[in-house]
Amino acid sequence: MTHTVISSASREVVLGFDRPFVIIGERINPTGRKVLAAEMAAGDFSRVQSDALAQVQAGAHMLDVNAGIPLADEPKILAEAIRLVQSVTDLPLSIDSSIVEALEAGLAVYQGKPLVNSVTGEDERLESVLPLVKKYNAAVVAISNDETGISENPDERFTVAKKIVERAEDHGIPRSDVVIDPLVMPVGAINQAGVQVIHILNRLRDELKVNSTCGASNFSFGLPNRRGINAAFLTMSISAGLTSAIMNPLHAEDIQAVLGADVMMGHDPDCMRWIRRFREPVPASGEQTGARGRRERRRRRAGS
Repeated sequence: MTHTVISSASREVVLGFDRPFVIIGERINPTGRKVLAAEMAAGDFSRVQSDALAQVQAGAHMLDVNAGIPLADEPKILAEAIRLVQSVTDLPLSIDSSIVEALEAGLAVYQGKPLVNSVTGEDERLESVLPLVKKYNAAVVAISNDETGISENPDERFTVAKKIVERAEDHGIPRSDVVIDPLVMPVGAINQAGVQVIHILNRLRDELKVNSTCGASNFSFGLPNRRGINAAFLTMSISAGLTSAIMNPLHAEDIQAVLGADVMMGHDPDCMRWIRRFREPVPASGEQTGARGRRERRRRRAGS
């Protein structure tokens, strides 16, 4: 089995086909969040801290940290955000940027072995990001598109993924440290998007034998009842080989889908994680609940 190990200074998370699914919290990202973007640009990281702690409380196993703010000093902001998040939680982090200088700034201050998000299949991008991944002994998200764009043919996306894995190996990065993003497309716009992603996930697992991740919320974009669609997407994708996702752990339905899939896949021995999460609290000593308690109270009133 291929295991991808990501760590902070004191905690490890392992991605693998025989391991529980890894939830990577997506909330520390100013894209589409004007208030957060303005605060981060001004050096105010209070919302970053509260978002980090809320995601930890909700059950995230890792956190993605992004500081993509137009016209701002992204390398400086990303490094400061990473320092802050690592000061309030020991969860491992995904360092998320399209700017190489920002990735390096984040890697330079990170304590542990991070996940670099991301590299794509363009030769120039590969030759600028992969040396950083090797230098800092990181793992990397490889997005399966290149100079030709995003193909709707999953076999072409698989070919790009294979190229990135092989190029990483040329740089001394083992395939266990390459996590493929197969590019989840909105099913509301592309009716075959679900079929496509299941197909490529099967090939990533069975042929390349690499772990995978994705932006899970992309699949339901533009549709009503997104939580229902995401739950179906997550459970089916996990059965096809998806081993992690960048997602919002504050959405309880998505968390239920992931934990239920872990039960179905045999990755939750004796269902103990499910039970700990969802079992009803034990009544206080002497307190009766449910139908039995109601019957006892009625009998006491009748006899008084």
